[in-house]
Amino acid sequence: MTKKRLNPLGLIVLLLTNIAFASDSIPLPTKTQIAWQDAELTALFSYDLHVFDGERYNQPKNRITPIKDHNIFNPSQLNTDQWISSFAAAGGKVALLTATHETGFALYQSDVNPYCMKALKFQDGKGDIVRDFVASCRKYNVKPGIYIGTRWNSFYGVYDFMVHNDGTQFAKNRQLHYNRMMEKMTEELMSRYGELFMVWFDGGAHGPELGGPNILPIVEKYQKNIIFYHNTQRADIRWGGSESGRVSYPCWGTFPFPFSHSTRQKEIFNDDFKMLKEGDPNGKFYMPAMSDAPLRGYKGRHEWFWEPGDEAYIQPLENLMNMYYGSVGRNSTLILGLTPDPRGLIPAPDSIRLQSFGEEVRKRFSNPISTTSGNGQMHQIDVKKNTVIDHVLLMEDIAYGERVREFIVEGKTAKGWTTLCSGSSIGHKFIAQFNAIAVSALRLRITKTLADPQIKVFSIFNTLTTK
Repeated sequence: MTKKRLNPLGLIVLLLTNIAFASDSIPLPTKTQIAWQDAELTALFSYDLHVFDGERYNQPKNRITPIKDHNIFNPSQLNTDQWISSFAAAGGKVALLTATHETGFALYQSDVNPYCMKALKFQDGKGDIVRDFVASCRKYNVKPGIYIGTRWNSFYGVYDFMVHNDGTQFAKNRQLHYNRMMEKMTEELMSRYGELFMVWFDGGAHGPELGGPNILPIVEKYQKNIIFYHNTQRADIRWGGSESGRVSYPCWGTFPFPFSHSTRQKEIFNDDFKMLKEGDPNGKFYMPAMSDAPLRGYKGRHEWFWEPGDEAYIQPLENLMNMYYGSVGRNSTLILGLTPDPRGLIPAPDSIRLQSFGEEVRKRFSNPISTTSGNGQMHQIDVKKNTVIDHVLLMEDIAYGERVREFIVEGKTAKGWTTLCSGSSIGHKFIAQFNAIAVSALRLRITKTLADPQIKVFSIFNTLTTK
C-alpha cells in the first residue's frame, strides 16, 4: 500500500489558511515607537506658577486670568533628582516636564519669552528647571521629554491657540507675534538640551494651516528620533480617549490617519472617542495609544498640579495596578501625572506610593513560572503536573507589526484542555488575569493572523505566591 503524498502547494495553502495577507503591507513602528512601548510607564511632571498660590486650581479661571505676581515662584528645596528618583522607583522609563503651561510662564532661560525664569528673584533669575530636569533624567537612566503648551496662555491672552481676534491689524499682528515666539521657544527647547525622547504639544500644535505656529519642521530639524505628539500633520502616538489610565480592549496600535486630532474630528471623536480608544486594526499608520491619569485622582479628584490638602486623593495601590492591567496589559503606555509641591519636591506620600507600585509590578511579573517564544500559530509550554497559575502574559515582536488577529490560550487540567483566555489584539503586551488553576501544560493557538505570527513572549505566572 502506497501513502498518498500531499501536494506541496496544498501544504502551503493549508498552513496559510488563517493568514490574511502579505507581511509587507503591515504598518511597522519606528525604533522610537518601539522604545516608547517598551518603556511602558511614563510620567508627566506638571509645574507652574499657580502651584505656589495656596489655592485650589481653577482651570477655567486660570486660562483667562494672569498670575498677579510671578515671584510667588520660590521652591526653597527644589530637587529634580528627587522627582526622578521617586519615579524611577516605580519602574518609570520616560519623564516629561511642562516647560510651559496655561499661565504662559516658561521654566527655563528663554531669550524670546520675557515671561520666564530670567524674570524671577528665585536663584537671581538664573534658574533653569528644564536643564535640571533633563540632567536628573540622564542621571537616573530615564528618557527626558518636554511638554510645550501653545493652546492656552493667560499672560499673553491666548485662548484655544488664538489671541482675541476683532478683525483689526493689531489683533493679526499679535497673533503673528505669538506664533513666532512659540516657534522660537520650540527651537530653544529642541536645540539646547541634547537628545530628547518626546515632545508633547497638548491639544496639538495647531499648525499654520489653522492660523498657528509652524512647529513640526523645527522639531524635526533638531530632534530626528523624537516621539512627536502632535499636530494636524503628524502624531507618533495617540491619546487613548480618556484620562482614566486605561484603554478599551481591543486597543490596536494602528490608525487610519497620520494624525490623531483636528482635521477629521467628526470621525476621530465619534462615539465617545471610540477610534482613539480602540485604534483601527486595518489602519495604515502605526500610532499606539497612551493612557494618562494623575496620581492624585482618587475619589473624584483629578489633579495634574499640586494643590493643598490633596494627600487623601492619591490613587491606592490597587487602583494603580488596575491601571497597569488596563493600559500596559492592553497594548498601551501608562502616563502618570506627578505633582511637585511648592517646596520643589514630590511629596513623601506620592513618592511612597510610587515605590509601592513599582515593587508590586516587579513582584508579580519579574519571575515567570515558564516562558517561551518563536514564530508560528501554535506555542506550547509544558510544566509540572498541578502547577498553579493565575496570569498569562503575551507579547508580539512589534518590530514586525501587529500580526495576530485572534488567539486562544488553553490550559491542560485533569479534565483536559480548557480555555483560560482569548482575544484579538496582542501587540506590545497582553495580560490576562484569571482564577488560579492547576495545569500541566499551556498552549497558545493563534486562529487568525495577517502573516506568520512573531511571538516575543508567552509567559505564565502565579502571583498568589508573591503576595
